[in-house]
Amino acid sequence: MRLVIAEGSAVLRAGLAHVLGERGHQLAGAVHDARVLPALVATHRPDVLVANVRLAPTWTDEGVGAALDARRRHPGTGVLLFSASPEPQHVARLFAGDGTGVGYLIQDRMTDAEELLDALGHVATGGTVVDPRVVGSLAAGTAPGSDQGAVLDVLSERELEVLSLMAQGRTNSAIADRLIVSQGTVEKRVASVFEKLHIPGSPSDNRRVLAVLRYLTERRIPVRPARFERRPDRGRVLGRAA
Repeated sequence: MRLVIAEGSAVLRAGLAHVLGERGHQLAGAVHDARVLPALVATHRPDVLVANVRLAPTWTDEGVGAALDARRRHPGTGVLLFSASPEPQHVARLFAGDGTGVGYLIQDRMTDAEELLDALGHVATGGTVVDPRVVGSLAAGTAPGSDQGAVLDVLSERELEVLSLMAQGRTNSAIADRLIVSQGTVEKRVASVFEKLHIPGSPSDNRRVLAVLRYLTERRIPVRPARFERRPDRGRVLGRAA
């Protein structure tokens, strides 16, 4: 797998390069400044761009912009973003498209080699990887009375009700019990949700995850961007969420 890494911490950048190189992956570049990424990606066409949300020169959201630019200019490029803490506004931007071949992890989960490689492989093949804390943060920022975005306006009241229960982690069977309808009815409504939200099918079967992310990002209460200090990275990477 050919990779490009963009991370401001020299220690983490070198650590990621070492681990991935040892496992036989080709590192096309490891940088800290988002301004060099367009040329780097265009030249080497990586399978996955691994980037911190916050990069030079301003350390705000350059990583998100670089990731979206890479996917726009080079369709099929996988993107694995990470940040110090869940940032809903960045998640919303990343998953505004079809959501295939993208991932978002919390930074303290980037040092478990096996699970990092699993996440990268999943993203490279069109899957979706989402840190559970990201979903939890989005859910905490939703409110039943908040305005629904235009994306969700295409859903009927019943479809929106089903999607809301999906976002709570309920299975189709549990949703059927809650709404007092057949499981077949729920399955039809779920399929309709996928169709109306233009969420394509994929071998990795990540449509449910993408639908829930779309729901949470559309219904979240506006969140002011938080500031986080970059720090040494510890912890584990989660496995794939799709």
